Amino acid sequence: MPSITTRRLVTTAVLAASVVAAAAVPAFAHVTVQPGTATQGAYTAVAFRVPDESDTASTTKLEVSLPADHPVASVATEPLPGWTATTEKTKLATPIKTDDGDEITDAVTKITWTADAGAKIAPGQFQDFKVSLGPLPTDTDKLVLKALQTYDDGTIVRWIEDAKAGQAEPEHPAPTLTLTKAAADGDHPAGAAAAPAGAQAAPPANGSSDDPTARILGIVGIVVAVIGTAVGVLGLRRRTDRA
Repeated sequence: MPSITTRRLVTTAVLAASVVAAAAVPAFAHVTVQPGTATQGAYTAVAFRVPDESDTASTTKLEVSLPADHPVASVATEPLPGWTATTEKTKLATPIKTDDGDEITDAVTKITWTADAGAKIAPGQFQDFKVSLGPLPTDTDKLVLKALQTYDDGTIVRWIEDAKAGQAEPEHPAPTLTLTKAAADGDHPAGAAAAPAGAQAAPPANGSSDDPTARILGIVGIVVAVIGTAVGVLGLRRRTDRA
């Protein structure tokens, strides 16, 4: 018979796996922006990652709001088969001045993606919605990009809560793009170089370090290793007891 210590080891490993899995799933279920950081004043390409967390309904629409108080002059969506993207502009209280001395008096403040009949995000699936943005604001350290996710049963999930530093993460956090200062002497971090107006930066790679799926798989791998070790110890103890 296995010893009490061995049984406790196996039980602890199983409990650890359950806790990690429970903590990982909510993080994956959030609507997020990938990657989560970009450089102030630069052009970048991001993807809004939308998982379908319903057991029975499919996602048919995504609406993302861009803040009018920190406007982005150039916003372009990447074509996505089966989805129609539309944009809405808002008159700016303070026009944006371009490098050429021109003024931009309105800017995109909302993007809506609507699915065709056969292009819904089914339960257990996710979809990336890619956008080119720039130049990014230099007067803030983050862009809170509030999103609404609509399901075909009429449910609307509002990803609009602003996560505060030092506080617990809200139930429905808004996708947030953190903006960092540009490097000194005109040096730009890799992937953050400024682009001419209308240019699109390369879309974020699916293997980005900000990918929640990659993080979850890494955590699961650690848990599996712990359980494997526990099982190995149990087998060794049983062989020792029989000897």
